Amino acid sequence: MGSDDAFSTGSGSQSGVVRHADVLAAAARISGEIVHTPLLRSDSLDAATGTRVWLKPENLQRTGSFKFRGAFNRLSAIPMAQRSAGVVAFSSGNHAQGVALAAKLLGMPAVIVMPRDAPVIKVERTRGHGAEVVFYDRLTEDRDSIAAGIAAQRGAVVVPPFNDPYVVAGQGTAGLEAVADLAAMGLSADVALVCCGGGGLASGFAAGSGLPVIAVEPEGYDDVVRSLAGGVIVPVDNPGPTRCDALQTLKMSQLTFETLRAHGATAVTVSEAEVARAVAFAFRELKLVVEPGGSVALAAALAGRVDIAGKTVLVVLSGGNVEAAVFAECLALA
Repeated sequence: MGSDDAFSTGSGSQSGVVRHADVLAAAARISGEIVHTPLLRSDSLDAATGTRVWLKPENLQRTGSFKFRGAFNRLSAIPMAQRSAGVVAFSSGNHAQGVALAAKLLGMPAVIVMPRDAPVIKVERTRGHGAEVVFYDRLTEDRDSIAAGIAAQRGAVVVPPFNDPYVVAGQGTAGLEAVADLAAMGLSADVALVCCGGGGLASGFAAGSGLPVIAVEPEGYDDVVRSLAGGVIVPVDNPGPTRCDALQTLKMSQLTFETLRAHGATAVTVSEAEVARAVAFAFRELKLVVEPGGSVALAAALAGRVDIAGKTVLVVLSGGNVEAAVFAECLALA
């Protein structure tokens, strides 16, 4: 467990880009705390996509999503002398739970700023790990400002969901694991499809795996698609409703933008109907519970949003924290 107070493990601090060396350092720091999630495959999935697919099921990670990786990496890098003041994070749920559990394990207080419409299950589990929850209105209030104000009052460290090199490097350990597991079987992948909100997982996965990454977003929340295509960060404009609560990011960060660009990533979107079908496919065919936001990469593969014919593909299932009503709705629609 490290206690370094500057991001000096690789070239990220120099260039604003998370590199492979940074992910290697994160892997060493969080070893023994995260679940090394296995690679899974399915004949029915291969048949449905017409290619060979390996799944990285981060819905089986601690707290039910990949977010624990980055949260534990960030918190464990805080110097011991600063830990008593705790941390403040903002999240609709998955990052919240990851930070809450990491803080609990490290003996640190945590405050999580969450939208009032966050899924009840995510709020309850965040509190269950001992964190204090402060609600805000995502349409009228600025979560960054609220978190910064609380942190200033308490002397706490702000832990953003994706605009932090330690967080991104921690998420990248999923990519590091995936390619190592394939290599152990004498295999390699041609491309990785990765769920994307603010780009923390997608950019980290690109740095950790060294693979071409295609970030997948829900329609209406396509800031990464448009930003990568245009070469400049473009925020979401007039977003509509989505079941992908974990991916309702309005604007990617400069860090994730530059890291994705540096690693040659591209991006696509999927529809709400395609997401519902992916949730249902994961349940019925793969026997996995995946939340809508965690299924968008699978949705892209199943819907043919990306040309993957004849390739070996890694598909990340990024989370499984879904409310029963939403899950049942997806099954009914599909």
